[in-house]
Amino acid sequence: MTGSATAVVVSTTDSAEEAERLARGLVEARLAACVQIVGPVRSAFRWEGSVSVETEWQLVVKTASARVDELTAWIVAEHSYDVPEVIAVPVVGGHAPYLRWVTEETAR
Repeated sequence: MTGSATAVVVSTTDSAEEAERLARGLVEARLAACVQIVGPVRSAFRWEGSVSVETEWQLVVKTASARVDELTAWIVAEHSYDVPEVIAVPVVGGHAPYLRWVTEETAR
């Protein structure tokens, strides 16, 4: 199976505008080959001692595994949340030409 060089990173934000700004910035910086904006979604979470249910937009980011640390740092620096969600999941397989494209588009 091909794909260990590719990762999917998930993040969320509280507005469609910020989601688009982050997505565009990630692609422009070549930290992501593609970012899908999903939403609105409803998220339930505990924050500062209280349980909240809020509307958010989810970013599904396709990137090279080698760029995950830099991508994470970029999101943390650019995000409006104090502690933004950034979860990276390795891709263990998929369509080889697509996975090559992700790697090519995120090359430094």
